[in-house]
Amino acid sequence: MPELPEVEVICRGIQPHLVDRTVTAIFHNGKQLRLPVPVDLLRREMIGCRITAVTRRAKYLQISLDSGAMLIIHLGMTGNLGFFSSESEPAKHDHVRWTLDNDTELRYNDSRRFGAIHILKSQETQDREETVFKTTGPEPFHAAFSPEYLHQLAKGKNLTVKVFIMTTQVVAGVGNIYASESLFRAGILPARKVQTISKKGWGKLVAAIREILQQAIDCGGSTISDFLNARQEKGYFQANFKVYGRQGEPCPTCQEKIENSRLGGRSSYFCPRCQS
Repeated sequence: MPELPEVEVICRGIQPHLVDRTVTAIFHNGKQLRLPVPVDLLRREMIGCRITAVTRRAKYLQISLDSGAMLIIHLGMTGNLGFFSSESEPAKHDHVRWTLDNDTELRYNDSRRFGAIHILKSQETQDREETVFKTTGPEPFHAAFSPEYLHQLAKGKNLTVKVFIMTTQVVAGVGNIYASESLFRAGILPARKVQTISKKGWGKLVAAIREILQQAIDCGGSTISDFLNARQEKGYFQANFKVYGRQGEPCPTCQEKIENSRLGGRSSYFCPRCQS
């Protein structure tokens, strides 16, 4: 599943090709995604409108229109966006196509169809933090995501730190790969209880999360199975993994074997010597 860095990479990739373009037509192949595609509403709210901005919130892409409406896309597990000539044949899993005024198309491709496409009207766009993102925590790069915030939120909780930072209500978009890598960089065991972590420890983790996410964005994301950016290229942050997917291999710092345990139903990779 694309995590925050992969969504950010796609966001930056499509932004220069979309801003100031006008939507002239929308096509849907009739197949349902995780939710039905609101194709009639998409056409009413988007055709003839100019795109003014492309941004990311958590793992969602936000495409703003000069009418005040906003297209919101969640990529699910295998969703992807790319640009193609409007005359080229759509691929098998191209479910939604937006034709632009320069005869190119933005195409949403999703083989497993776990993604979702929403359209918000102008007033709904303004209220989205209280509706769509009501239960979504601060962005990892935002000042609100601070050691003090995490230390206060963790008081009295019996959660493991990995489950805690992967909880959307705590922080937006920190998925399994980057939680494991961030905890290794901060020297904190994934299974450690949040109430035992000091404010200094939270400071190390906040810094580690930001560093890992930024490095992953700079590397174009991680391609584990099928992630491609807007130019249909693979990311390469996976070449920098220190612990994720490396069970039984030597730790790059101390040579102890990397271990794996299940936390919150997810594989959690760690070094038993470097992390405590």
